[in-house]
Amino acid sequence: MIFDYVDDNTREILEKKGSRVRNMFDRIAPWYDFLNHFLSLGIDRYWREKMIRRLKLQPEHHVLDMATGTGDLAITLVRNSGCSVTGMDVSEKMMTIAERKVREKGLQHKISFLPGAAEHIPFESGKFDVVVVAFGVRNFTNLDQGLKEMLRVLKPGGQLAILEFSKPVWQPLKAVYSFYLFHVLPLAGRIFSGDKYAYTYLPVSIKAFPQREVFLQIMQNCGYEVTWYNTYTGGIVTAYYGKKPVK
Repeated sequence: MIFDYVDDNTREILEKKGSRVRNMFDRIAPWYDFLNHFLSLGIDRYWREKMIRRLKLQPEHHVLDMATGTGDLAITLVRNSGCSVTGMDVSEKMMTIAERKVREKGLQHKISFLPGAAEHIPFESGKFDVVVVAFGVRNFTNLDQGLKEMLRVLKPGGQLAILEFSKPVWQPLKAVYSFYLFHVLPLAGRIFSGDKYAYTYLPVSIKAFPQREVFLQIMQNCGYEVTWYNTYTGGIVTAYYGKKPVK
C-alpha cells in the first residue's frame, strides 16, 4: 500500500486534501520555484515547453491555467504564443509570487490571477479556448468534478492539456526513481524548505495518481473526446490531452 511509506500526518494530508494541501503550498511558496528547478535538474522547463508546443496556441486564444502556482506555465504560455492567460490556484501565497513575477516581466496586460479551485470555477460555460494544468491535477479534492468543471468552461472543440508526474515505463529507471522520490526528494525538500510533510506528500500523491490509459479513461468518462498522451524523460512525466466535443 502507498500509505506504508508515510507517517500518520502525511497519510491524513493525502486522504483529506482541500485546505490541508492549500496550507502546505502556502508554507513552501517561498522555496517552490527553486526546489522545482533544483530537484528536476531544470528539466521541468523542457516539459512545459513540450506540452505548450502541442497546443498550437494563437495570440487570440484565452487560456485558463488551473493550479497556476507561481505562474511559470502562465508566463511561458504568453511568451510562446502571445495568448491571454487567467491563472487560478487555491494558494494565494503562491499567486502573490506569481503576480510579482508577472509585474517584473511586464506581462500584466496578458496574465491575471484569482483564487479558486478546479471543482468550482467562477466563469461562465464556454469561456476558454484552452485549459492547462501543470503538476496540479493530482491535488484536486475531487478529480472527476475538477475535470468536468474544466470541460464546462471550455469552448466547443477547446483543448485540455495536463502535465503530471508519473511512474517510469523503463524498468531499470523505476528503482532509481522510486529511491529518489521516497528518500532523496523528501530529504532535500525538508532541508531547503524546512517543511517536513510537503515533500513527503509529493511522492505519495504521485504514486497514488491514476496512470496513463487509466487516466485517459477517466477523462473520457468525464466527457472529453480525442484523448491521448505523451511520455517524457523515460515516463517520469506524462502529458495528457483531450478535447471538448463540438456538439
